[in-house]
Amino acid sequence: MKTDVTQVMVKEHQLILRMIALVEHNTALVEKGTFSNWTFFLDAVDFIRNFADRFHHAKEEDVLFIELVKNGMPEKQSPIEAMHIEHDQGRAFVRNLETAAQKVIAGETEQISAIISNARGYAALLRGHIEKEDTVLYPLAERVLPEEVRSGMLQAYNDAELKTPDLENRYRDMVETYEAGN
Repeated sequence: MKTDVTQVMVKEHQLILRMIALVEHNTALVEKGTFSNWTFFLDAVDFIRNFADRFHHAKEEDVLFIELVKNGMPEKQSPIEAMHIEHDQGRAFVRNLETAAQKVIAGETEQISAIISNARGYAALLRGHIEKEDTVLYPLAERVLPEEVRSGMLQAYNDAELKTPDLENRYRDMVETYEAGN
């Protein structure tokens, strides 16, 4: 049996999807005019940047994608290129969401529509992105990556996690606090 090198990413996707559900829920409340905790969106940006991007995407981009290319997957015009493009699109939504939330907190309520459009855009992009990774890219990786590279990949994931101790717990706590309505 091959060592699973994508299970850790699938598990991380579950926490990311919980934050996406919160973003979608709170965006719906904004649209109804019944939401005013604008710092939630800054916390969501913090989660996305640090957990989803630096912690999770770093494993994909710096370990998994590189091993896939080394083992025969083209870097361009491939699923890897598509995932990189979507990561960059997500980062643009997050920058715009952060700017809009800061402006709303400063009293520029006309920026509420920018919060809505960027939060919705990011959530839709990420839901589709995670679906593609979980159902297409990761199963493909499990089929094509040779056993001899897998332990090194798991060690690289572990090394990345050691650079940010307790990061996953901190962001899980954040998500759980918001899920509890606090």
